[in-house]
Amino acid sequence: MTNMTEKKDIKKEFVSYLLLILGSALFAVGDVMFVNPYHLAPGGVYGLANVFNALWGWKISLAGICMDIPLLIIGTIILGPKFGIKTIVSVILIPVFTFILETTWGYAPLIHDGAFLDSAQHTALSFMDGETEVWFLPDMFLNTVVAGLIYGAAIGVIFRAGATSGGSDIISMIIHKYTKISLGTLVLIVDSCISLTTLIIGDIRLPIYSILLIYIESKIIDLVVDGMKSYKTMFIVTDEMEAVRDYIINDLERGGTLLMGTGLYQGNERKMIYVTLDRADMVKLKSNLHRLDPKAFVNIMESSEILGFGFKALPKE
Repeated sequence: MTNMTEKKDIKKEFVSYLLLILGSALFAVGDVMFVNPYHLAPGGVYGLANVFNALWGWKISLAGICMDIPLLIIGTIILGPKFGIKTIVSVILIPVFTFILETTWGYAPLIHDGAFLDSAQHTALSFMDGETEVWFLPDMFLNTVVAGLIYGAAIGVIFRAGATSGGSDIISMIIHKYTKISLGTLVLIVDSCISLTTLIIGDIRLPIYSILLIYIESKIIDLVVDGMKSYKTMFIVTDEMEAVRDYIINDLERGGTLLMGTGLYQGNERKMIYVTLDRADMVKLKSNLHRLDPKAFVNIMESSEILGFGFKALPKE
């Protein structure tokens, strides 16, 4: 039994490192082929690296790793050893793949409306092809959507592998330690500030499209990490406890928890069912509640993640 468990753990680790390699490679593709040619900066260390590349021609991979490694060291000193080996591997793999693409592909956009050499048209963008500056007509919206999809898939896969991409997340975690601001709010603030640095390049569209990219990216990350399933948590206060209970157990074949409470207005003892269902079962229960108890009170809440028996397994360390 122990050998089987060990084999499963080895297989799981092998798959997680394959995901880490895939996510890092996808990130590099999104950055070099979609984000950088359009001078976008969707937050993070590589958002700043893209700005430095546009202003001074610094290689994205070099600028990225030169910021990531000090941040990892500072983060470890201030926050303790929070960053596992997979995050360190991710911090190394991303610039490696980025450097390979910079060297072989260059900074040419994959999506554009045609290339030309007349820089007089202010709607054009440019990239360096060796010693030659090549101008092209950008398709800003389509490129932003595709970049958001690729970035989101890449970071989502890295998260699924049990790693993070480091970077600005570490800055947010350090600020969070010394303030009462939530980590989610800090990540948004830090990434938005990085996106606003694109104003230095002189085009107001760039931070707007960068923030749109961040939004698309966040939705794809949630989709990759949590999957398509959507869960709802229902609190049902009812006097027809047995009828509602039987429907949940026998018709939906789900479990739940019975809670006892006291009404604030009259002080009467009330029974409340706490149950978490997927969207389809929630709709069935909601549509049948009027038949089971027309006077029932229901509160339905979105559940971003459900762990435990009957749902996603609790994670190991």
